[in-house]
Amino acid sequence: MLLYLLPLFALAMIIIPLVVAIKRARAGIKVNRKRTILLNSGMFIGTMILMTVFMPIIASAEGAPAETAEAAKEAVMTVGYGMKYIAAAIPTGLATIGTGLAVGNAASAAIGATSEDEKNFSKALIFVALGEGVAIYGILVSILILNG
Repeated sequence: MLLYLLPLFALAMIIIPLVVAIKRARAGIKVNRKRTILLNSGMFIGTMILMTVFMPIIASAEGAPAETAEAAKEAVMTVGYGMKYIAAAIPTGLATIGTGLAVGNAASAAIGATSEDEKNFSKALIFVALGEGVAIYGILVSILILNG
């Protein structure tokens, strides 16, 4: 039962600060955006740490009894599995943030260069595509972490 309630609790912890900020903004109360973002980020990071620690413990406690010792060893989840998924999420997340920044700047410059001279389109397109490569590298690192 706790295995199903813990993710709902985690979702609530992440969403509540945003819901409160939206309601305050609609009511005309001044919202401190910096505080809201910091609170939401803190709740998200705290929730992810709690889920990493508690979900494997709860999942292994509520799991069906294994028939053999080998099956029991494979069925038990540890905190290391959760840490592996967090370690795989970090390069993907940071790479996509970097890609967003790179493509945002390169695309706006490409539009400006193309509007001045249409011959610059192919050169500008290459720079926009190079920014996308960063995200691919982040995903490849994550795949290597998950398979290792």
